Formats: sequence, C-alpha cells, structure tokens
Amino acid sequence: MWSYHPDLLAKPVPRYTSYPTAMEFTDDVAGDDYARALDGVAAATPISLYVHIPFCEQICWYCGCNTGAAGRKQRLVDYLVALHAEIALVAKRLGGRGRVQRIAFGGGSPNAIAPVELVRLLDRILTVFDVHRPEVSIELDPRGFSTEWALVLAAAHVSRVSLGVQSFAPHVQQAIGRIQPLSHIERVVAALRLRDIDAINFDLMYGLPSQSLADLDTTLDEAIRLAPSRIALFGYAHLPDMIPRQRRIDSSHLPDQRLRFEQAELGYRRLTSAGYVAVGFDHFALPDDPLASAAAEGRLGRNFQGFTDDSAPVLLGFGASAISRFPDLIVQNEKRAGPYRDMVGDGRLTAARGVRVDAAQQMRGQHIRDLLCGGRTRIEPATRAMVRDAMAPFEDRGIVSWQGDELVIAAGALPYARHVAAQFDSVRGSIRSAD
Repeated sequence: MWSYHPDLLAKPVPRYTSYPTAMEFTDDVAGDDYARALDGVAAATPISLYVHIPFCEQICWYCGCNTGAAGRKQRLVDYLVALHAEIALVAKRLGGRGRVQRIAFGGGSPNAIAPVELVRLLDRILTVFDVHRPEVSIELDPRGFSTEWALVLAAAHVSRVSLGVQSFAPHVQQAIGRIQPLSHIERVVAALRLRDIDAINFDLMYGLPSQSLADLDTTLDEAIRLAPSRIALFGYAHLPDMIPRQRRIDSSHLPDQRLRFEQAELGYRRLTSAGYVAVGFDHFALPDDPLASAAAEGRLGRNFQGFTDDSAPVLLGFGASAISRFPDLIVQNEKRAGPYRDMVGDGRLTAARGVRVDAAQQMRGQHIRDLLCGGRTRIEPATRAMVRDAMAPFEDRGIVSWQGDELVIAAGALPYARHVAAQFDSVRGSIRSAD
C-alpha cells in the first residue's frame, strides 16, 4: 500500500510539534518577551493550559521526556510549591484576561504526585484564572494507577485520560524497562469506564528493541479489543548520545529501517480496518471522537501534545521545561527543576529560551501545519514556480501532486508527510520564500 523510499526515510526531519522547532530556540528570547506576550492577550481570548510534572515513579529506558525519579519526596514537594507560585504569577500578569477552555496535565507522569495534589493544582487554576467549563485531560502511567486515582479523576471531572501502553509483548516491555501486564491495563481501562471516563487514549510504539511484526500485530489486536477512543502509534527514536537512559537499550536489537516501515504500515492498515480514522501521520481516532471530527472538518491542529482539536491561539505551559505558544512567540521554561524553583521564588517568569515568529515564519508554519494536518496546502501564485521546483523530486515519485493551486500529498504517501512539509522549513528546506 505504501511505496518504500529508503533514501527519504534515512533523512531525519522534525516532528513539527511547533514551527519554528525547539532546535531554533535561543536564550535571546526569555522572560521579558513572555511578559509582553501575556500583556497582549485580549479579554476574551481562548486559552489552553499545560501543566508539566517532570517526575516518574519508574524511569523507562526509551523515554525522551524531561523527567526524573520521584523517589526524593522533598524534591517533589518543593517543585509543587513552585508550580503553584508560577500559576499564580502568570495569572496575576494576565489580570483576568483570556478564558481558559482546556487544561492538560502531562509529564513525566502526573500520577507520580499524590491524587490530592492534582486536586490542589486544579483548585489553584480554577481560582486564579477565568475558566469556562474546561476540558481536563491527564497523562497517566498505568503502573502507578490506583482506585483512589480513579475516584479523584471522576470527582475532578477529568474528561480524557492518556495511558502509556507502548507494547503488550512481555519481552519488548523487558527490553525497554517498562513491565505492565495486559491484565493490569485491562483493569485500569475498566476502572476508568466504571466512573464514566470513556475518552481514553493509548500511546503505542513501533521500532522498539526485539519487536517483530507479530509482536506489534498482537499488541494491535489487544488495543483494538479494548477500544480506546484514540490511539497514537509513535516510532521510537533511538538517541543515546542525547538521552543517556537510552544507553540501556541494546541497539543491535532494534528493527532496521525496512522493518520499521512495515510496522508503521501494519499499524495503519490494522487500525483503519478496525474502524479508526487516520488523523495526521501517527494518530487514530474512533469516528465519533472529536479528533476525527476535527480532521474531517479541516479543523485539525498540531501542538506539543501532537495532533489536536484544540483551536486556542494561546497555550500557556507551567512547570520546568513547559512550552508556551502565542501567534508570534514560542517560549520554553527553564528546564532544570532547581533553577526553575529559584526563578519562581524570586517572583520572575520562568521562560528561559524561545523564538519570535514573524509573519514570514507564520506563513511557513501554516504550510507545514496544513500538510501535516490535512495533507494539502494552497500555494500563492507568486511562489508557485519555486514550490513546484522544490517538490519535483516528490512529484516524480508519486508522493505529491497538484490540484489547481493546492499541493497535495498522495493517499499512500503518509510516511513522507514530514519530508514534504520540511521543504517549507527555512532552516532545513529548499523553498527560499513561502509568502
């Protein structure tokens, strides 16, 4: 179903959860820029909040997240104190402007903190911001899930839960340092549904050590049987020089490029055959899920949490390494928990790096989003010849075509969507102008 082009697949390209990407962030953009952006938020502007908990009870070997062990309880307590203070500091700067519509807790593992601490964080947000019937979502490590967590999530009106599943194959779990039997995932899903939390996401992975096509096929069997409303199927990126914990993974056991390609294709085929709607290049949703509706209606977006139906123009991130996004600015908080706490303690906004997004970069970002989210983008006459030249190698392989003034990614070319989009990247692409 998909054409295999190993030369393209061998070329690394960003996931484009933002544009410009985090690789372009510099410390020339920091707290003062963040303050001005907050001051520019209008009264009725829709806002989404992201709260980062950079701790896990157990650290998985494959994980590239900014997270650490939660074993030192005082460290976690100190972090939560700073997090509460940062939330209050930003809310004071906004002065009641903006309206919060979504709140997401991620990590790390938010359930590395006690359930009561989640309640306290939510209470702080609801107290200091203008919040209008928010959709509340949370990422959970199933290994740290308990009946108490199920009760608290229901009482807090959490509407969506994402579970880190990765693989149901025991030997693959062993190879990545994440042991969680199928029976345990079944109990977690049942406990959530018992309390009317039906919007459940599974995060799965391919390209894992010792993972065969049969292993992935069996994992997909079980995932389809459990019927989460969304499934994200990510390709594992092995970067041991950048992520030291990945050195515990034996690289000689990793699938080669061809097998990774076949695994991605298998996932697409199995999940779409089971009734899931393909959303972007690595998400799948049941037809009645809001993400599938957004994709069908051309409202799909992309942010640091992946493909989303969230259309808010402002995203505020709280916690060490969290990212905030405005139409013309992206900023990231100080990554290290200690300096992050010190900055909050001094009453300072914690943005430490970022990038300004001018009109030309916004246009490039729009082309990238359009291609990744909808598979097509409209090209203005002034730049059409230049774009045609850049896209000629992809057009020759049947990866893209032209429909009037729109550049369209072919139905069977999903694995190359990021490679096409990357041509609009001012750093990595070949298109000199996109406006």
